[in-house]
Amino acid sequence: MRYNSIPNSLFKKNRQKFMAQMQPKSLAVFNSNDIYPVSADSTMPFRQHRDIFYLSGADQEETLLLLFPDALDEKHREVLFVRETNDHIAVWEGAKLTKAQATEVSGIATIYWLSDFNKVFFDLMTEANVIYFNTNEHYRQAVETQTREDRFIEKCKKDFPAHQWAKSNPILQQIRGIKESEELNLMQQACAITEKGFRRVLRFLQPGVWEYEVEAEYLHEFLRNRSKGFAYTPIIASGNNANVLHYIENNQQCQDGDLVLMDVGAEYANYSSDMTRTIPVSGRFTERQKAVYDAVLRVKNEATQLLVPGTIWAEYHKEVGKIMTSELLGLGLLDSADVQNEDPNWPAYKKYFMHGTSHHIGLDTHDYGALKTPMQPNMVFTVEPGIYIPDEGFGIRIEDDVVIQENGAPFNLMRNIPIEAEEIEELMNG
Repeated sequence: MRYNSIPNSLFKKNRQKFMAQMQPKSLAVFNSNDIYPVSADSTMPFRQHRDIFYLSGADQEETLLLLFPDALDEKHREVLFVRETNDHIAVWEGAKLTKAQATEVSGIATIYWLSDFNKVFFDLMTEANVIYFNTNEHYRQAVETQTREDRFIEKCKKDFPAHQWAKSNPILQQIRGIKESEELNLMQQACAITEKGFRRVLRFLQPGVWEYEVEAEYLHEFLRNRSKGFAYTPIIASGNNANVLHYIENNQQCQDGDLVLMDVGAEYANYSSDMTRTIPVSGRFTERQKAVYDAVLRVKNEATQLLVPGTIWAEYHKEVGKIMTSELLGLGLLDSADVQNEDPNWPAYKKYFMHGTSHHIGLDTHDYGALKTPMQPNMVFTVEPGIYIPDEGFGIRIEDDVVIQENGAPFNLMRNIPIEAEEIEELMNG
């Protein structure tokens, strides 16, 4: 792996948190992701399933994790199955984890080759009454491909019809949303790499540059700092492209007088960062651009202060809407009649700010985490308000990643990334 080794104490803690919530005489199984084909003999780069990584640190294809706290034989309470390696595989693909290395990475003493799974699994299922299936229940999920996890569940239901089934997801939503200190350090590293990319772009951007060239500058800096690249598909949106919320073509030329909205983030050790900055192609904001920029920044700063223990996510968004409404009135984009006559289900501010302000971030950019219960310390959220004005040819979004603290204001993992309009102009013209 490109990233530095992670202490297996993190994965031991994560497994203990999960197993503490399992039913008696139950076991849970977690599968790695598939390697997906492109065509012919080509495949997409492998990305590990975040749940098995969270619980084991195993960052390799064809891996299975089994947790069985009540196993009669203590050695089978935590079991990791990995692909058997050999000299041929080492020559053609690179060395895979040995059993000793798998233990070192995960902290799991019992390691089997994947070929032993069916025999061991059948034996352990004779002791268990319940099996936890790891279904994807994220509120944004829209998966159409059958996954390795799906195939396992299908086969398991057929082979063991007398067992009860339970869901891993509610447990994972709860525990993955609250980060351990080791995770926060990895996320901080991802944010630090993102900062390097942004500072590079501040020196690079000028009229005539193409959006994809800006994307390349970020990627160069990310790769040279031990990242696999972007945590998600980057948005480099100049001019009116910024008013397309998920613009990813990145194929237009940056023109003098335009702004460029850049929603990018580096991954590090499978952990995500998620930054948005909007900067002037020429190095100087116009008076109007700066007024809107400063309004968005004030909304971001005020919204951040609301992210404290006990806050309810849905209520938080309503409060941010009130803050945004005030700023839009000040910019002349709304008037009092717009607000008085607004539809409560689609408030007036939504004409210019139509998306949410915050989401969990961690191993996934839109991470697992409880949303209907009060916020807790060590949850990490983005804060990303925006104002989009197609009639004026630009849109502005500003985004940081913040950690909810036990006491006081959230801790900004992106505190060192330039954000004030004056600082951005100074760095672009220095």
